[in-house]
Amino acid sequence: MLIRLKVRVIPNARKNEVAVCTREEIRLKVKAPAVDGKANTALIEYLAELTDVPRSKIQIKAGEKARIKIVELEGLSPEEVRARIMPKTDHHRLEG
Repeated sequence: MLIRLKVRVIPNARKNEVAVCTREEIRLKVKAPAVDGKANTALIEYLAELTDVPRSKIQIKAGEKARIKIVELEGLSPEEVRARIMPKTDHHRLEG
């Protein structure tokens, strides 16, 4: 199964973490700066860690130079992705 997610990336964070997870959008903080694709690489690595999907099965399809990205994951349903990410979300900021 191939799915697309809307991901808002917040670079230069103190640590990698899930800021918000809603039905419409996932907001992820990454430590890497938004320079030379470092934040994009960090995003893919962090999504792979959160979802247990290999990095090779995750691609940025749109927004490589923007904060809001469309990310494609292979192998999980949208419900499975959110089920794997939700436990790692700061529950005080959980929305939707």
